[in-house]
Amino acid sequence: MTLGFSFIFASDYREIKEIVLKKDEQKKILVKYADKEKLFKFRWTLYKNGGLVVFRSYDRIVAQHMLYLRHENQSFRVELMPKGADYKSAAYMLVKFKEFKQESKEAVFEMILFDGKGQVLLEDLKK
Repeated sequence: MTLGFSFIFASDYREIKEIVLKKDEQKKILVKYADKEKLFKFRWTLYKNGGLVVFRSYDRIVAQHMLYLRHENQSFRVELMPKGADYKSAAYMLVKFKEFKQESKEAVFEMILFDGKGQVLLEDLKK
């Protein structure tokens, strides 16, 4: 049973990006689908005792997350489009805290787009 679930889970993701950010450096991604364009932003502000404080906003929803490397709370999920009638295949993004580089004081994230139907386009916005 687990193998089947893993196969479905793995086949749904479309894109993986690695993002490296310094403290308070903001990452901006333009999310495009149908005739909509929405801005996803996130940044981290504090790394203490193995925990990383992350602020994010998308579609007028602002949130704060506490992420840990060796804990079940390593990531947060962002629903990219309304679920509607097709809620099982609605696109979403997972942002995972992968590493903290002590020397450079940078946090490394992995951003994974799950979009089985290919409805969403992510555009990296530079500053």
